[in-house]
Amino acid sequence: MSRRHRAEKREIHPDPKFGDLTVSKFMNYVMIDGKKPAAEKIVYGALDRIEEKTRRAPIELFKEALENVTPAIEVRSRRVGGATYQVPVEVRADRKAALAMRWIINAARARNETTMVDRLSGELMDAAQNRGSAVKKREDTHRMAEANRAFSHYRW
Repeated sequence: MSRRHRAEKREIHPDPKFGDLTVSKFMNYVMIDGKKPAAEKIVYGALDRIEEKTRRAPIELFKEALENVTPAIEVRSRRVGGATYQVPVEVRADRKAALAMRWIINAARARNETTMVDRLSGELMDAAQNRGSAVKKREDTHRMAEANRAFSHYRW
């Protein structure tokens, strides 16, 4: 990490189909080895599959899923006098979104469906209904922070 100045944020363009910045950012998280067309195919395919199955606007469901997975607090390690404490801290807004997207994608990759489109659409639909691995990850994070609430006075 550079001590001179903060790294500048890159400008991100909205996705071509929906004109949404969050979908574009999500697509960038799905992308592997710089293969943007493959990531687009996966994300748009998953959103189309969601629309077929639920008869709802896929962007609404996508945002709802992200909202349900987004963590409010997390634990960070803090070293005090030779001991390391797990201190609960609030999550910054940009980190909240990044964690939610990462958790949904990792949960989707761990699923058993045949194609990534099926996995991602299934995980997004589960997350929108407050089920699935990504939501469980958020609940585990909150539970960990709650359990370590006694160390919150070490917050910095």
